[in-house]
Amino acid sequence: MNNAHTFHIPVMGTSFSIDTPIKVAHYGISSVISLVDDTLIEDMRKFYCEKYDQPYEAITKYDEDFRARRIQSYLNLVDHIVKLKFEAVRSSCFEMGSEITKYFEMLSNNSPLKKLYKEMLATSSSDHRQELQARLRSLMKPGSIDVNIMTKLDRSNFSPQRQELAAEFSDALSALRGYATSSLESAIVFSAGINRRLYSYVEQFEDFYADARGKIKKKIILKVSDYRSSLIQGRFFAKKGIWISEFRIESGLNCGGHAFASDGFLMGPILEEFKNKREELKATLHQVCSKALKGKERPTFDEPHDLLITAQGGIGTALEDNFLLNYYDLDGTGWASPFLLCPEVTNVELETLDKLSKAGEKDLYLSGVSPLGVPFNNLRDNSSELERDRRIEQGRPGSACPKGHLVSNTEFTEKPICTASRQYQKLKLEQIDALHLDDETRKLKIKAVTDKSCICHDLGAAALLKNDIVRKGMKLFSAICPGPNIAYFSKVASLEEMIGHIYGRLNLLNSTYRPNMFVKELRMYVDYFIKEVENAAPKPTDKQLAYLNEFHQNMLDGINYYRELFPKMVDETKEYRDRSLKEIQACLERIESFVAAHQKIFNPSSDVISV
Repeated sequence: MNNAHTFHIPVMGTSFSIDTPIKVAHYGISSVISLVDDTLIEDMRKFYCEKYDQPYEAITKYDEDFRARRIQSYLNLVDHIVKLKFEAVRSSCFEMGSEITKYFEMLSNNSPLKKLYKEMLATSSSDHRQELQARLRSLMKPGSIDVNIMTKLDRSNFSPQRQELAAEFSDALSALRGYATSSLESAIVFSAGINRRLYSYVEQFEDFYADARGKIKKKIILKVSDYRSSLIQGRFFAKKGIWISEFRIESGLNCGGHAFASDGFLMGPILEEFKNKREELKATLHQVCSKALKGKERPTFDEPHDLLITAQGGIGTALEDNFLLNYYDLDGTGWASPFLLCPEVTNVELETLDKLSKAGEKDLYLSGVSPLGVPFNNLRDNSSELERDRRIEQGRPGSACPKGHLVSNTEFTEKPICTASRQYQKLKLEQIDALHLDDETRKLKIKAVTDKSCICHDLGAAALLKNDIVRKGMKLFSAICPGPNIAYFSKVASLEEMIGHIYGRLNLLNSTYRPNMFVKELRMYVDYFIKEVENAAPKPTDKQLAYLNEFHQNMLDGINYYRELFPKMVDETKEYRDRSLKEIQACLERIESFVAAHQKIFNPSSDVISV
């Protein structure tokens, strides 16, 4: 038994899951901490040191290697607290309402550990019961305290004398160093694509290599959107003798936070490819890794290490969860956004929690607020958005940029600045004014600039507000980035209730009709495709045209795949399967109708789209 549960709680924003392991790991639940915001991490370290009576010495931004040290110190503290809480659970009595009883009661009914627990409850022999209880205690494990680095967030940093520091002090490399030198025995999740500088830095740390027994103290998980990128990134690490322990497949659009859309590849066909090529992937990476280890004179292994395949993004029912696990032979699933309605688990302050619980489909949208220029899942009228609009109305758009983790633009300055900053927006708006554009074009360009929000700061506000860490004079406006799936959940739930929903013991869905997760994602891709075509109109470049044609064809292939897949969902009702197929057909008709109406864009000399 590697994990007590079949699900994990993915990273959510910078603050929503910043301390989730402290809240759930002692019950065997794995979760992920963001390493983006070291200022927030330091605030949380101070908070938990005081709460658990641990010594605290501040690590300031003027201290050497402060970012790595803040992260290392916080992770060591979380590790210490989780171990204390887990031992308290394990040593508690098997009685109604106890912590150890809660640990086992929350497990899936299909879990071997749960079955052993039920056997213990059913036995009439006192000696046998004690024997089984001892065995159960020995098999208990805490959830993994995993961390996440978004690879695109890797700004260079400067000394107090404004001298650029060496590459190892960049945001991503410092975060990696903080994790690598911590006491944790867990995994680091790399998301948002390849970062060669960061990936190459991994091989400097011994904990990422398997020891002579094949044990890897610090494992690597790659969050990926398709098989091809998994193979490329997996090989990159394997050539350095580093094994990838898990590929975590996430929907490109049906997720929270930043949405990295694929070129029309849909979740179902992607999972099918992993299912069919899993052993090939493992064998390929083992061969490359073994060669690299031999070249480094490190131990090699006759058999590959474990390679897990998991999936996340828009899962909402126990039947969907079971289908993913069983049909695609997955090792686990990720449940994120629904946990935003679970105050025991995540940090969402009361005002935002109330808005989130009442949010419908129209309140959740794919926005342009991210300074990264990547679509960002958002909740309408969150306090960050309202404050941004207030500043615009007062004629002072943009943020003071207090943290600067998303700086990347050098259009007006030698040193990168953030497109959500007051400095950038002032310069950009002056440039737009100088162009003397027509009113409509000018309004659109201004909106594209001022839509950007200070998400690296505002996403961290929730943890400070909820835990009353707000310093005197500090004004906080909370941003939040739920996936579209949250529209179908309204109840503020306990941890036990949310896990009961995941395992099918109760239902937390509201009365809003909820399509299958694959259908929901397909609809989102159709919307995205239409917007991409409209953005390219009226005269797309050859590159845009090739992209749109590939996108279109990939969606058609996905639709054909789903026509064959849905009849295999035998645990769902026939009515459910039939309705899903009708919804898929409606998506196809919408695509065909739109393409037919835009023939001049795709192929001006023909009545048929080039595919």
